[in-house]
Amino acid sequence: MIKKLLTLPIPDQYQVQTTHITMTDGTRLPISVIGQGAPVLMLHAYGMDAREFLPFILPLASKYTFYLPHLRGFGLAQPIGLTQFDFVRQYADDLHVVIEQICLARNIDALPVAAISMGAQVMWSYFERFGAARVSRYLNIDQNPAIHNQDDWQGGLFGSRQQEVFDIFRGVIDMSLPYADAQSFTHLPFTLKRHATDVERLFSLLSVNRRRSKAFIQAMTYKNDPKLALYEHRLWNHKRQCLQAYLTLPYDFRGALDKVTIPVVNLIGGRSKLYDPKWQQKVTQILPNATEIVLPHSGHAVPLDEPIRFYQVLRRFFGNEL
Repeated sequence: MIKKLLTLPIPDQYQVQTTHITMTDGTRLPISVIGQGAPVLMLHAYGMDAREFLPFILPLASKYTFYLPHLRGFGLAQPIGLTQFDFVRQYADDLHVVIEQICLARNIDALPVAAISMGAQVMWSYFERFGAARVSRYLNIDQNPAIHNQDDWQGGLFGSRQQEVFDIFRGVIDMSLPYADAQSFTHLPFTLKRHATDVERLFSLLSVNRRRSKAFIQAMTYKNDPKLALYEHRLWNHKRQCLQAYLTLPYDFRGALDKVTIPVVNLIGGRSKLYDPKWQQKVTQILPNATEIVLPHSGHAVPLDEPIRFYQVLRRFFGNEL
């Protein structure tokens, strides 16, 4: 006789729930929620699923309730399309609704927010549009408030290599324009599929510094010809739209910096190739109430390059120890 295996129930605080909050256009945006305790919010990066934060926040789930919005087009919100070309503004508008609803449901005036990369860019837009009254403290993870380099600002995306990398991105966009109405990535010409995935891999490799991180990305992203021929790549059209906006719109939120008087912790990858650490430190100096933490061996993708240090920073930030 085969004995039944004893399965222990998972405590409530470690179970991920999915709730939905209705946006102003009627869209129901999915939010992953986990934990028991004081509410906190985290915003994910470009191409990231919000649930990828789980390994870092599970040890904290007995103290905090984590709200993890899935931004349109990514994660659980992958089927939800953009209705605005300016996707950062649309995300900021969505975030405003999310934060208001959390504060109302939890009967609080404000909550701590941590955001990384694109999610942090959304936060700069949010601060410009709605102020910082609903955010008690903010952890900004390797993201400057202005994307494009200018005469008075050389801290934009990819720093001194911006023109070179942007030209590569524009090449992909130009190649894809005749196929903008394609219903599936599998319908694109093979040469375009190969070029697009190679450029995505380049972006991912520029985001990390550690050898192990680069090896992981190489292993996870490379597809031989037969696999690439059948690769569906459900995020392709959405990523292309976001990339077009990044290349076209100014995305400069420096004017909001002096209005962000709440405590800000600027977490900087000391080897970041996406945002020059020296220019990130200038942002710390401009903000009225900011401190910074520099991880000297980390690139832009801090959770991948320095997972232990990232967890330690989160724990101290949410515990109000920073």
